[in-house]
Formats: sequence, C-alpha cells, structure tokens
Amino acid sequence: MQKYKEDNIEIILDKIRLSLDTNRSGLEFVGIEDNIVKVKLTSSCGSCPFSIMKPKMGVEKIIKEQMPGIKEVIAS
Repeated sequence: MQKYKEDNIEIILDKIRLSLDTNRSGLEFVGIEDNIVKVKLTSSCGSCPFSIMKPKMGVEKIIKEQMPGIKEVIAS
C-alpha cells in the first residue's frame, strides 16, 4: 500500500479550494490514515446539510484521480 505525504494532499486541496464558492478556509485537511483522507468543511459549508456529501461527490473524485491509492475521503 502506498503512503501519501500530507503535502501532496494539501497541493490538491489548494486547487480544489480555488474552485469552491467559499473562502480558503472552506476546506480544511484534517489528516490521513490508512489511505483515507479526512477533511473538514468550514465557514458556511460546515453547517450545510450537504456538507457530508460534498467531500464524497467532488473532493473524493478529484483526490482519487490524482492519487490512485486513496481509498476514501471522509468529512470529519
């Protein structure tokens, strides 16, 4: 199993943040364990009922495309 560096994930998240309708603090990297990425949606997104679905639908797809060994992205 390939281990990923947190810096690599932050680079991808920076690109994703640019496409979000929120400010830079809207998507926070929490950590990675066993190739499962944990993110937290903050600001207005954090209280949205769809805040759990957003990482699964968009963020997870992008991260998996760029880092094929990632199993899952979960909201924390």
